[in-house]
Amino acid sequence: MDSKTIEQLIRAGITDVEVKVHSDDNVHFEAVVSSSAFLGKNPLQRHRMVYATLGDLLGGEIHALSIQANLPDSPQDNAG
Repeated sequence: MDSKTIEQLIRAGITDVEVKVHSDDNVHFEAVVSSSAFLGKNPLQRHRMVYATLGDLLGGEIHALSIQANLPDSPQDNAG
């Protein structure tokens, strides 16, 4: 498994998404995911959306995944 493949899987499963995935060992990964699809979702729901894009790879080829799931930067998000 590699970072690019994980990025592609997340992009395929979440609309309007920007994603960056990093790994030093191709087993432990860090993902920063931003999507308007997260609007109205709490952090746990956002993480579950990302996990759903990876399915059975989690706990197998992807041993560990750290996720930052954010709304895209916009004036609406910063207004309060």
